[in-house]
Amino acid sequence: MNAIQKELIKATVPVLKSNGNDLITYFYQRMLSNNPELKNIFNMANQASGKQQNALTAAVLAYAENIEDPSVLINVLKSIGNKHVSLNIAPEQYDIVGNHLIASIKEVLADAATEELLEAWTCAYTELAQIMIGIEAEMYKKDSLKKGSWLGWRKFTIAKIVEESDEVKSFYLQPEDGKDIADFFPGQYLSVKTFIPELGYEQPRQYSISTSFNNEYYRISVKKEKGINAIPDGIFSNVLHTKKVGETIDVSAPAGVFYADPESINPLVLISGGVGATPLMSMVEANKVSLQKNKTVWVHSCRNENVHAFKDTIEELNSQENWLTSYVFYETLPEYKTNAIEGRVDLHTYKEEIIIDGAKYYICGPELFIKKQFQSLIELGVTRDAIFYEEFGPQSLALN
Repeated sequence: MNAIQKELIKATVPVLKSNGNDLITYFYQRMLSNNPELKNIFNMANQASGKQQNALTAAVLAYAENIEDPSVLINVLKSIGNKHVSLNIAPEQYDIVGNHLIASIKEVLADAATEELLEAWTCAYTELAQIMIGIEAEMYKKDSLKKGSWLGWRKFTIAKIVEESDEVKSFYLQPEDGKDIADFFPGQYLSVKTFIPELGYEQPRQYSISTSFNNEYYRISVKKEKGINAIPDGIFSNVLHTKKVGETIDVSAPAGVFYADPESINPLVLISGGVGATPLMSMVEANKVSLQKNKTVWVHSCRNENVHAFKDTIEELNSQENWLTSYVFYETLPEYKTNAIEGRVDLHTYKEEIIIDGAKYYICGPELFIKKQFQSLIELGVTRDAIFYEEFGPQSLALN
């Protein structure tokens, strides 16, 4: 891109801030109408709720604001790249997206979309696409060299189903072909795909792996979300919760940038809300089998005991292992005596327990929960580079 084109891109920032979501909504409608096969790739519940549109609007705005040096967005781009690789996105699909994006700019902005502006955005998108294709090519190559890994979708059999709480079921997934499966870092996720009868096409979703690695199975632990409107947020989880042992589901290789290095000697402080416990469960189980057994403090919050997944497992570990200390918060306490604390997490109250030299902090839960705990850690003196978080769904937070 030349200097004039970059200035044109930066000049669209105010428009993106005020009307960007209208543009992106139009873009998605245009693209999915003309390329309905993409409905098998895009999360249509996030489309219905507007989450995907909001996330892409924020991403386009961030790219425009940093057009002089897009490298500052590399961590975000790597996170997006991981998601794309887990969905088996191919380079030619970037052409489809680019064509519809430029056409949408032209049709929505009308007379304001000059030939110079369209050319500038075409150049900008092409550069971004090449960055993403390069990032993803490296990931595909790395995965192809990994023992037990695979490209694309692979059939897995549901070998066992365990009810972890009133809302969460764990699904033990074994490869149908009986071959090796890929190792992963604790905290990473799988993409799983199945046909959704109510929609008439397949849908993929990402679920954190909730165990440490073994060569026999993966375990994902899925909350059954309540349905809302015609295409509910929880349509996939509702279908998954009806599946039986012996049924198969498509799975892609482990991916994700939110993980704890099992060879690190840093203490861990884990902070979770609700089903956000799943990737942290993987970290705890990995720590249990590691040689160094890092000091770990786990602070978990949920509505009540009935929805507390892995409750008994963590209580048992807490009583048996001196490296683990856990604190549990319930909004509503049971009638009998419990070690749980009533109310919501306030990290300031536990400053002495969680502020540990050299610790790495991992937060997972709903968006507002992540924001609150992140800000609390900053106020308590934790540096941003020591805090990691996982936001389920389209990435919209940029706290680091």
